[in-house]
Amino acid sequence: MTFLSGFIAIVGPPNVGKSTLLNEFLGQKIAITSPKPQTTRNRIMGVYNEDDCQMVFIDTPGIHPTRSLLHKSMVGSAKASLGEVDIILLVVGLEEAVYSDDLKIILGALRRAGKPAILAINKIDLIKKERLLPLIESYSKLHCFESIIPISALYGDGFETLRAELKKRLPPGPRFFPPEMRTDKSEEFLIAEIIREKIYHETREELPYSSAVVVERLGEDTEGNLLTIMAVIYVEKASQKGMIIGKNGSMIKRIGREARIEIERIFSLKVYLELFVKVQKKWSSDTRSLRRLGY
Repeated sequence: MTFLSGFIAIVGPPNVGKSTLLNEFLGQKIAITSPKPQTTRNRIMGVYNEDDCQMVFIDTPGIHPTRSLLHKSMVGSAKASLGEVDIILLVVGLEEAVYSDDLKIILGALRRAGKPAILAINKIDLIKKERLLPLIESYSKLHCFESIIPISALYGDGFETLRAELKKRLPPGPRFFPPEMRTDKSEEFLIAEIIREKIYHETREELPYSSAVVVERLGEDTEGNLLTIMAVIYVEKASQKGMIIGKNGSMIKRIGREARIEIERIFSLKVYLELFVKVQKKWSSDTRSLRRLGY
């Protein structure tokens, strides 16, 4: 039996469900999700295993026209992934215009990469079936896709077809990572991302985009049943610090409670979580700050 393996970049415009797709594929949450666009800031690797194949997914930030240094870094990271993989999985959502500016940028990058590309049209649970065929026809004119597959990342619809299409195009190769490995990201990274996800869910307007999270301390007690975490939430203005903390600490308590529940579920341990808020002025437009915060 020939073993198949390869790297697959998941790319697309912001907020089309790329991270939800990866989590559903792996049957485990390794990438945070939010209804707000530009939630994913780093490339996240997820490993899917079968007896005869291994798919290494690279979940990338949404590609879009941008000016800020943080978003340029995110988009640059996504584009760089296209040249490093065997297959490109382009994900679009139903709300995405077929000829949007985001897609024009992505399709140009696809053509330059010259790699096999599969298109997944996500969120089909929100559309009547008779609207799908004209949509598929429109997308088929944009690029020579190997396959166009309607899916619902939220409910797993179309995943068997998508899995089969990806597997069909994997080259022969080794098992790059052990079967028990699901991601290359550290525990500190995953915890920081969960906290950041709760900021996205609990706060409004520009606040999530001005926030970054760093886990400063992570420890487990000697009996191995308590995880102690100290994390810092960085914002750009003193007013944002006040908003994160909330009246009488109400907001930071809510963020901390929601994050702790999620971390306990994922790590199957009791968690003691301490959160602090610090102001780092204009961190999202400063190269050194971005590097220090992991971007």
